[in-house]
Amino acid sequence: MQELHLFEYAVIRIMPRVEREEFLNAGVILLCKQQKFLQAKYEVNPQRIHALCPNCDIEELAKHLEAFARIAAGDPDAGPIAQLDIAGRFRWLSAKRSTVLQPSQVHPGLCHDAAQMLEQLFREMVL
Repeated sequence: MQELHLFEYAVIRIMPRVEREEFLNAGVILLCKQQKFLQAKYEVNPQRIHALCPNCDIEELAKHLEAFARIAAGDPDAGPIAQLDIAGRFRWLSAKRSTVLQPSQVHPGLCHDAAQMLEQLFREMVL
C-alpha cells in the first residue's frame, strides 16, 4: 500500500474589485514537501472574467497568473522569490494580499500523488 503524504494548497482567486469581495477561482497552488512538489495550475477564462468585471485586462491577469506558476516552479528568471526553497515559495505565494489576485486560506490534506491531487483540485475548484 502506498504511503499518504501531507499536502497544502490554496486557491488563486481573481478579485477585480476588492471592496466588493466578489471573486472567481482561477487556479490552485499545491505543496507536498515529502514529494518535493510545488506547482501552480491556472486557467484564464475571458468570458467568466468579463462577466465579473467587463473592463478587466485579461492579458495583464494572464501575466500575473503566469508569474505565480513560474515562481512555484522555481524558474531562475522569475526573480528572487523563485530562488527560495519550495516551502518558502509556497508561503510567499499563499500569503494574504489585497490585490486583484488573492490566495484563499491554506488547506491541508493527504494524498498518494501530489500531481494527481493538483489536477483533481483544479477540476473541482476552478473548472
